[in-house]
Amino acid sequence: MLKRLHYYFIGFLMLTFLLPVSGFGKGDPGFNGKWTLIPDKSSEISLFKSLSLEIHESRSGVKIIQKWGGRRFFADTLVLKTGGAVNQIRVKSRVFPTDVFMGLSMLVGKKEQIKATWENHGRVLKLEESYSLLSSQGQSPISATHIYELSNDKETINYTIKRSTRETGPEIKYVLKRAGFRDAYFMKLKDNWMIDGKLPEQAFLISLQGLANAKSPKLYFLYPKTWEFTYTSPVFKFYKDKYNYTFKELKTAAAALKTFKDQVKGYVVWDKSVRTSLIVAFTVSGLEDAVVVSEDMIPMVEKAGLKPVADFRGKFTGQTDAQIYAWAYKQYWSRCNKKFIIWMGGVAGQLMKPGIADWGIYKHAFFTDLSTKKSDTTEYALAGKILSGMKPMSMVMGWHSYAKDKERDFVTLTSSFGLRVEGLNTLPNLSFSSQVPRTPGFKYKNHSNIVPGKTYLPEKKVYIACVQTDGIGLGAWNKPGRGTIPYAWEVTLNFYWMAPAMLEYFYTMATPNDYFIGALSGPGYLYPKAVPPKLLPKLIKKADELMDKLDLNVFEIMDYSQGATVEGNTELTKKIVNAYYKGMPDAIGFLNGYAPAHTFAIKNGRPLFSYDYYLSPSRTEADAVADLQELGRINAKRPYFLLLHVREWSSIQRVKDILDKLGPEYKMVPLDVFLKMAGEQPTFKPHFLKQP
Repeated sequence: MLKRLHYYFIGFLMLTFLLPVSGFGKGDPGFNGKWTLIPDKSSEISLFKSLSLEIHESRSGVKIIQKWGGRRFFADTLVLKTGGAVNQIRVKSRVFPTDVFMGLSMLVGKKEQIKATWENHGRVLKLEESYSLLSSQGQSPISATHIYELSNDKETINYTIKRSTRETGPEIKYVLKRAGFRDAYFMKLKDNWMIDGKLPEQAFLISLQGLANAKSPKLYFLYPKTWEFTYTSPVFKFYKDKYNYTFKELKTAAAALKTFKDQVKGYVVWDKSVRTSLIVAFTVSGLEDAVVVSEDMIPMVEKAGLKPVADFRGKFTGQTDAQIYAWAYKQYWSRCNKKFIIWMGGVAGQLMKPGIADWGIYKHAFFTDLSTKKSDTTEYALAGKILSGMKPMSMVMGWHSYAKDKERDFVTLTSSFGLRVEGLNTLPNLSFSSQVPRTPGFKYKNHSNIVPGKTYLPEKKVYIACVQTDGIGLGAWNKPGRGTIPYAWEVTLNFYWMAPAMLEYFYTMATPNDYFIGALSGPGYLYPKAVPPKLLPKLIKKADELMDKLDLNVFEIMDYSQGATVEGNTELTKKIVNAYYKGMPDAIGFLNGYAPAHTFAIKNGRPLFSYDYYLSPSRTEADAVADLQELGRINAKRPYFLLLHVREWSSIQRVKDILDKLGPEYKMVPLDVFLKMAGEQPTFKPHFLKQP
């Protein structure tokens, strides 16, 4: 008897799994709630323009409330029994909502028949509808199938309508997302960053952005086309298309303040006659949840009910930057985040481009633009004092002041404390992008050209690999020509946690000819010769961990801690090179330099190459061709491996035109193939900086 029951039970289970999924008795609870239209992904809705749904399931049925339109709208409520029963629904309005501009009218008082069933384990609600329409030639019977399909993440519904009379054209489809899910605002910033121009208003907006995004990403800026980071518009589109963000435009500072007033506790006034007062005001903004304003903006913020938290008008008149920042340090440093600091440098004088300020405010960071040049003894000493108070391996965000010091001064000093730089001062929207996670299940996958187990033996040729440095968001990435030739691009490693969805955009947009490499010298920009030796292995390990997460196996090093690009000593010691070999065991090779350098190494088939050529954007094509051909004659042994650094201002078409003129002996190859071939047959001479 027990054996027979066992067989009956097994048979019942088999029958259950073999039954079709249509007619599933209960819907997924994820359907319940309010849903709003994503217009960019939906069919156009004449007149009404929008659609919202409200769905409520019950034990035996479902209630669907449709609202077509906003202020001018048509609403309809359906209460249906599910499970295949035919529902008789009386028509209450003549409106044919999917297209009111067609000469069609519902028949008021007549009944339509609707059969509702759950399918696909409750993830699909199917309505089979029969009704009559009135047209110019009288009544016509119509049948329609409505499909409501819940997405896997239960955050969107695809609603499609198939009518028996609509045999051509695109399908009628509406994509709706859960009400309130990924709703945000955007603004367009002007290409005017002068103190006596648009800077006061745009500094106010950027400070407001840091506060508005405090708990979730709510405010995004579209920067002008001339902005150094060229991706704000394509990433904006990516957020809409991929992540279902719905953005509403705010057109004035007053409208933005009204929208986000609840996130603001006050305002801080900076002095237009003392530029540095704005940088100090940014520090106050993050600590006090206050917007920064110039004197002429006070009426606007007071009209909104805000009170002053600090007023720097006249306070710093006649003081040096060292005096101002010494006061700010004493006043605010103890309350600031010790994992992030903002160097609000870049352009100077009457200009300021504070794109990174929203991030600093969001992180409650200290702001400064102190000189890091040793000869500026007072500012240099204070900069060192501040940096010494940061936590190990902390982030120095922004950039040095072009009016005070050099990049090499800045990075040398930050590296001496084991800190890592992430530039520039113009890095935009980070308070927003840092909170948008990558798509669930998405993995960063590089376009490798290496076949595992294959040996790559070079011919007697000159092999060239092209690398665009200075970060993936700068330069030629969004310009025509990308993908036509093999190109390597620096990836900002910290975008893995700092802007994961934005980094997903770059990975998904990459062509098979786009190859990503890790940079620069560590988990952020640093100079290894300036880093305390006991800290360097930890920094390399952190970079290696990020490399693994981002599917990168080539790493770039650069060190200008001992002088200028050309005149200085840009070489690496054998000890430092070995630290990278040891700390990055899975890397297939390393790059070194910016302008040409002379450190070369090979270890277990893994080469370290320095750049042999820097393609200056001002170099004529004819001169560049002659330069490369001369290098080929000087390095006469074949194969000759020529690593070429392309500055971000050169277009890919320009690079291609130059390389096409070199002749048949020259061959461009992907960087990973270049390194593999060089590892198989190295013709370079190992060379290191000799240690004293």
